Amino acid sequence: MTTLDRGGDTRARILAAAQQLFAERGYAATSLADIAARVGLTKTAVAYHFHPKDRLAAELIAPAADDLFSLLGAEHGDDPRGFVAPLTGFVVRHRTVIGLLMEDIGGADQAAPGSRGDAIRTFRDEIHTRLAGPAPGAAARVRAWAVMGALQLAVVQTMDLPEDSVRDLLLTAALAAYDAIPPRGDTASPPGGASSSAAATSRDGSSSVRAR
Repeated sequence: MTTLDRGGDTRARILAAAQQLFAERGYAATSLADIAARVGLTKTAVAYHFHPKDRLAAELIAPAADDLFSLLGAEHGDDPRGFVAPLTGFVVRHRTVIGLLMEDIGGADQAAPGSRGDAIRTFRDEIHTRLAGPAPGAAARVRAWAVMGALQLAVVQTMDLPEDSVRDLLLTAALAAYDAIPPRGDTASPPGGASSSAAATSRDGSSSVRAR
């Protein structure tokens, strides 16, 4: 084995340990010393390959970013529902990275231009557009956010569970969230229309007609 090979193996071991520790403790609570102890190296050795710690995060994020570009560049049909399954597969495959980015995800709307949070906001909004469809009404918008919220929270809270099980169960849950709000919710009843009349008569008890 050459010196270059050994260096590559060390980097791979450091990245694997960092990924595990970030999943277990969170990014902020994991130090280079923690990673060094997990790998069996000195902190100086880890810092030689990855200093500052942000370089570790950037290298772990890169494959997920490439995968996300592929996801958003692919065709998933005209029905936004068809995007739920590939999106679920993506978030489960990269659940450690999503956990790593939770702070950035939470602050994306306030992120400065050019920051990592700004990039996350751009990707997030594109995912929402794919789920909500063109010119979405209230129901489509809420439905898209419901699916995204369920996926994001569920994957970071189930990192101890097998990936295959999480993917299958989460897809069922995401589709249920999507289907829970039917498209008709986007069509508002006109003022004084049938729905308004039905609601009024129901309140005063003078009619048994229900709004549909």
